[in-house]
Parts: sequence; structure tokens; C-alpha cells
Amino acid sequence: MYRYDEFDARFVAERVSQFRDQTGRRLSGELTEDQFKLHRLMNGVYLQLHAYMLRVAIPYGSLRSIQMRKLAHIARRYDRGYGHFTTRQNIQFNWPALKDCPDILDELATVEMHAIQTSGNCIRNVTADHFAGAAADEVADPRPYAEILRQWSSLHPEYSFLPRKFKIAVTGADRDRAVIQAHDIGLQVVRDAAGALGFKVFVGGGLGRTPMIGFKIRDFLPEADLLAYVDAIVRVYNLEGRRDNKYKARIKILVHEKGAEPMRDAVEAEFAKGPKGLALPAEDVERIRAYFAPPAHEARPARSDAVAARRGADPRFAAFVDTNVAQHREAGYGIVTISLKPIGGIPGDASAEQMDLVADLADRFSFGEVRVSHEQNLVLTDVALDDLPALYDALAAAGLATPNAGLVTDIIACPGLDYCALATARSIPVAQRISERFGEGARAQDIGELKIKISGCINACGHHHVGHIGILGLDRKGEETYQITLGGSGDETASLGDLTGPGFSTDDVVDAVENIVDTYLGLRAGPDEDFLAAYRRVGMAPFKKALYERDAGREI
Repeated sequence: MYRYDEFDARFVAERVSQFRDQTGRRLSGELTEDQFKLHRLMNGVYLQLHAYMLRVAIPYGSLRSIQMRKLAHIARRYDRGYGHFTTRQNIQFNWPALKDCPDILDELATVEMHAIQTSGNCIRNVTADHFAGAAADEVADPRPYAEILRQWSSLHPEYSFLPRKFKIAVTGADRDRAVIQAHDIGLQVVRDAAGALGFKVFVGGGLGRTPMIGFKIRDFLPEADLLAYVDAIVRVYNLEGRRDNKYKARIKILVHEKGAEPMRDAVEAEFAKGPKGLALPAEDVERIRAYFAPPAHEARPARSDAVAARRGADPRFAAFVDTNVAQHREAGYGIVTISLKPIGGIPGDASAEQMDLVADLADRFSFGEVRVSHEQNLVLTDVALDDLPALYDALAAAGLATPNAGLVTDIIACPGLDYCALATARSIPVAQRISERFGEGARAQDIGELKIKISGCINACGHHHVGHIGILGLDRKGEETYQITLGGSGDETASLGDLTGPGFSTDDVVDAVENIVDTYLGLRAGPDEDFLAAYRRVGMAPFKKALYERDAGREI
């Protein structure tokens, strides 16, 4: 993993000192809240519905065990004993006192962490495939490129005050596990016919009130041109993006208004004439790539007798292996998803005790590293198959072994109206009730892969637009109502969901989801046809009929 050099350490320490002074002036009344707002946002501090919130950056979702322990310590000392992992691979603390925020940032700096550029109109935390470096289907590890982009974009003098926030995601496999087509810039690591590394480039994706799937602007960008080309995209956006209306300020709107082909032409022209010196020297790429060298895996047989024996005796363990363990590139190892979605729990939350345990298990079983996924789960990427029974037992004792990764109860949900000042409806209670309705048993396993995503407002922090079933909470004359979309996807076949029709009340929305699932089970071509495939085959009509035909008062 990447380690701070002297510049990084000095840079973060100076920023903490600056923010301590700014916070002191706010607490003394020298700065008003409006004057302080820009300073706190640049350091990841939000003013939420009930309290301040601190969002901590976890670049490309990678944590060392010492860093996870520090997050646990912060949750215990400065918050209410837990943290919330987000869809941008960050962690949020929902209840810190403003006076304590500089101390929290100071503690984070001791383990090479910070909260810089987790907010504001800048290039935000660069995200990546949470299986990076371990996935069997990977072309190349995307994390070195994410780190290069992080270093380049941090407090970039030209891009700290963009028209609007800007998000970049990188994946290293044909299977997109980073939702790259729903980002301002999405990068897929590929090889050309000669075997050289480069990138497929997407521009103009994004969700929120105007959801759009990114436009492919390059089939192959040579590795050395990464920064120069990304710089060209951001320069075009910075020069031409709208600043008169924040709702129309994202690059997706520029691409829409300008046109996809003219946007490509503008980027290519800017790339051709852009600033010199941004070409990546091969030696620098190799230097950073060395930080992400694979750990020293032992030679192991591809099959584990210990796992086979436990599977036969323990159905829940068998379900865990089937759903939560992915294929590793090294024989005898697996990639383990630790679900933060216990049945009836709050998606993405982890207690301080759970974070400490995961850090211990990372040291014991996965070379001291933890990943955060955009799906609000944790991942141990390098677990020997023979260690799975012991790992499972430790997770189960802490309520972290729910066998539901990718299933109907592995729900993405934003904090919603329980925390967020922008929300118009609650997300968490809906997620909890859906989870309780379907459980973790044979029914959930039979349903198979089904991604439910819930947002508490049109800003779409819960990614509902790209959920197989997407749920959007809205306020209708003082009542919470929930619109449902079907057929969205955030993978390499990215698509936006289709609206089913009129929304559902808080009381009715869980029944509506169950109705949709039952309809799918009744029409699928066989147990191997997942929800998304079935929906794309049959379309909206049978689902709409099932949802609305029993209520003559609804308009279809």
C-alpha cells in the first residue's frame, strides 16, 4: 500500500494546523457560519440535520489495519461508538463536536489519513475496484493509477474551485466493480493489441437529479498519457462548465448540452495543445506500482479440505462461502466480503468493536489490509481458503458473517432523513424492513443476485438510479413517498432504471418490493436467470401490472 513521504506528512500536518486556527475563530465568533463553511468543507466537515459530520478520505478504498484501529478509536472517543462507510469508499462520523474536529484530523494524520477534498467543488476521493490487485479477472491493478490521480489532484491550484464536485473511478477488469460509467470520469485499464497498458475513458456520467451514463470518449489511451488526458477533460469542464446554476454545473450537463462528439473533439484539442510535462515517466509509474506489490502468498492447493468438510456440516457457512467469497488470482486463496448489512441492521454502519476486530482479522488472515467497497461493505482480499472456517467463526461471533453479499438484503442506502439536511425521506428504516422481510435463508439464496439501492432524496447518494430495484424517497405534501425504478445497473452493462409509475407510501413500499421480487420469480427462465437479465428480457409490463392492477385508484 502507498505510504506517505515527507511532503505528504508535512502537507497534511500544515492543513490540520490551518483548520485548527479556522475552527478556533469560528468557535470564538470571529467567523460566522457562512464564512466558516468553505473552510470546513475543504476539510470534510459538514453541518448535517442534527450535528456536524466528518467525512474521512479512504483513497481507492484501501486501509491498513493500523488505520482501521484509528477509525475505531475515533468512533469510540469522539463519536457515538460507530462509523458509517459510504458509497465513495469513505467513512463518515455523524456526531463529532466541532471543537474536536481538529484533534480528530490530528489523530488521523498520525496514521497517514486526512479528510481533504472529501467535499467542495474539487476532485473528490478517487475510487477503485474493491477487489483490486486480487481479482482473478483483472487486467492490471488499478490502484497505482488511482494513487497517481490522487497525488496530482490534491489541492491542484487550477481545480480546487471547479463549477461543481468532480468524481473519478478506476477499474482494472472487464467486470466493472467500480461503477465507472456513473462518474464524471471513468477509467478502465485495458491492453492494446500489442499488450501495452492503457485506458478506456468514459466522460459525463453521474446520478442525482439528472442521471446520465458516461459517454465513451477513448477506446485506448496510452498509460503515459493518463494525467495529460484527464487534465484536458478537467480543463474543458473548468472553462466551459456552467457556474450560474449549481443544478446544471456538473460535467454531465456540459456533455449533454455540448453534444458527445463535440465534447470529444474539445478534449482531444485540449489534449493536443495542453501543458507539457504531464506525460507519466515509466520509472515513476513503476515506483508507485511497487507500493502495491502483491503480498507473499504461499503455494497452496486450489481446493481446501477444511472448507469442504465444514460446508457439509454447516449450511450457513456454506452459504457464506457461496455468496461472500470471490475467486482470487492465486490458487488456494479467496477474496472475502464482510457484510455490513446484518438482517435488520443499518447498511454501512460498523461499531468501534467491529472495526477493531476487522483490523485484527486483517492482520491474522489478510496481510494487514482491509478494503472498503462502494457497496458499503468491507473486504479482506487475501485469505487462504484453509483459514475460512476460523475467519467465519470470528466474524459470526461479532455479527459480521451475514451470507448476503450481492443478494436482496445487501442493500445500499444513504443516511437519509435520519441524518442528512438535504434528505426528503428516510432510507434506513426502509432498508431495514426490506432486509427483515427477505432474511438470509433459502428464500434470499433462491432469489439470487439482486441489487436494491435506496436514496432519501434526488441527490442519489444511495445510487438508486443504477439499482436493479431503485427506491427514491420524496416528500409529497408532508408525507414520505417512494418511487421505484427497475432495470438499473452499475456494472459494465450500465443502465438507468425505468420508473414503474406512481410512488408508494412508507407502509406500502416494502410490499411493493416483495411484489416485484415475486413477479420476477414467477417469470424467470430458470434459476440461473438473475433479476436484471429477466427484466431486460421481459421489460416493465409484467411488473407494472403486478404493482398497480390491484389498485384501481392508481393511474398507470
